[in-house]
Amino acid sequence: MRCHGNPLTQPGMFGRRGFLVAGAASGLGLSLPQLLMREASAEIKQYDFVKPRAKSVIHIYLPGGMAQQESWDPKPYSPMEYRGDLGTIKTNTGEVIGSAMPQLAKRADKYCVIRSMSHGEAAHERGTHNMFTGYKPSPALSYPSFGAVVSHEYGPRNNLPAYICVPNVPNEFAGTGYLPSSYGGFALGADPARGDFQVRDLNLAGGVDEARFMRRKRALEMVNQRFVTGTSADNVGAMNTFYERAYDLLDTPEAKAAFDLSKEDDKTRDRYGRNQAGSRMLMCRRLIEAGSRLVTMTYGSWDMHTSITSGIRGQMPSFDQGLAVLIDDLSERGLLDETLVMVTSEFGRTPKINADAGRDHWPKVFSVMLAGGGVQGGMIHGASDSTASEPELDPVSPADLATTMYRLLGIVADKELMAPGDRPIEIVDGGNVIEKILT
Repeated sequence: MRCHGNPLTQPGMFGRRGFLVAGAASGLGLSLPQLLMREASAEIKQYDFVKPRAKSVIHIYLPGGMAQQESWDPKPYSPMEYRGDLGTIKTNTGEVIGSAMPQLAKRADKYCVIRSMSHGEAAHERGTHNMFTGYKPSPALSYPSFGAVVSHEYGPRNNLPAYICVPNVPNEFAGTGYLPSSYGGFALGADPARGDFQVRDLNLAGGVDEARFMRRKRALEMVNQRFVTGTSADNVGAMNTFYERAYDLLDTPEAKAAFDLSKEDDKTRDRYGRNQAGSRMLMCRRLIEAGSRLVTMTYGSWDMHTSITSGIRGQMPSFDQGLAVLIDDLSERGLLDETLVMVTSEFGRTPKINADAGRDHWPKVFSVMLAGGGVQGGMIHGASDSTASEPELDPVSPADLATTMYRLLGIVADKELMAPGDRPIEIVDGGNVIEKILT
């Protein structure tokens, strides 16, 4: 509340005369710092509460740029050099998708495909930045990934890390950006598909029993406390946080068990597929079910500049099987409505097959898939033109996708977080919620 006749609130009050007024005001009980704080408080954004529809996110990232024509957006009526060799399959909703995804075709009523994703970054690194942060790359600032923001806003749950990467942190843009390092992703450090899979540093060293472990823990806490209080360096504070969360994991059998695929019966393992895609997706389900808030999973290499037909036939079947079963499994366990499954890639592929029987980078239009977590199933949003060259209807930007994901989680996307130098930066700048796809 301001009285417009009050000289203390007039623009420019902190010029030469303003400081004299501020000094006078201190005699009335208001110091200059207090006045500055009041002025700043008046400018702070106010955020309405957004009720979350999703409690967790599984972000399945397909590095390299998966071709929309051979997956979610085939073009069966375009010339052969555009449509490719693989053909299409009809879904249970009457749409068509690539023929290499027969299991997902049977479950199209449970997911939404956005066929009009678009940005202007044709380089892998820049496209990846867009799809992990919702921002265009900037030389002036490093932006936090989705997982880091979710970790910052919500923190751990059930002693599990809020943000987990399967099997490893996939790229530099999956990090914390300008946020403190303590919000970084917890990496498994090994592939769940391996027969000898074991999460790195999640078991006590040989010869160390629980009593010895507790003595070591207390000694380290004493050293850390003295060291942390003597420095404000981000990496020191982050390391202390990492140790604390590691202890929480080690001290909580239920949290440790979430990483143990041997707890699943053989039927479930076989159902998902005993391969990279299936094992990683099963691990994602276990981690989400146990309490992690956002799990990022990568699978395959989709940068198919040559022989795209054989490339898709080699990598798509296990992806098709694993994702179909993941959707079924989440649904059967009552988790799909509260878990957003998001399948993305950094961009699509060129409309026309090249001289090496492959497709090159194409960011002008591509597709992503969303399921659960408040998203309508059985829906196609947007459209590309007849050769998948550019959006024809309802283009969607990475900022729009990020804003929609955050909205489903109950996070206000234009909320300002503090970057170094006390710079307020919006979580997403300029994105719009894709209202049409929400339930």
